Amino acid sequence: MPALVKFLVGHAVIGVSLAAVFVGALVAFDVANLGTLVRTSSDGLLAVVLLTFGLGITFGSVQMGFAVMLMSDEDEPPRGRRVLLRRLVPSYAKVKASR
Repeated sequence: MPALVKFLVGHAVIGVSLAAVFVGALVAFDVANLGTLVRTSSDGLLAVVLLTFGLGITFGSVQMGFAVMLMSDEDEPPRGRRVLLRRLVPSYAKVKASR
């Protein structure tokens, strides 16, 4: 499998995992009575699966987008924030002591 595909799939898995944790927190903390609705409804499990699927697509896509947008191209000279950060970070020069 090409490296770019592994990169994108890995970040999609991170996004889907975050979505599963988010849905679990929504149900566990009973946000907007969602946990009660899931426990008392006969189709509660289906609702959780569909919510997780929908949020998984959303969170996975956002995570992949972040990963792609934050990739740096080492061939290009730095610009924007990278130049500003280089100006803010002090650089030290080696100086020989003379007697």
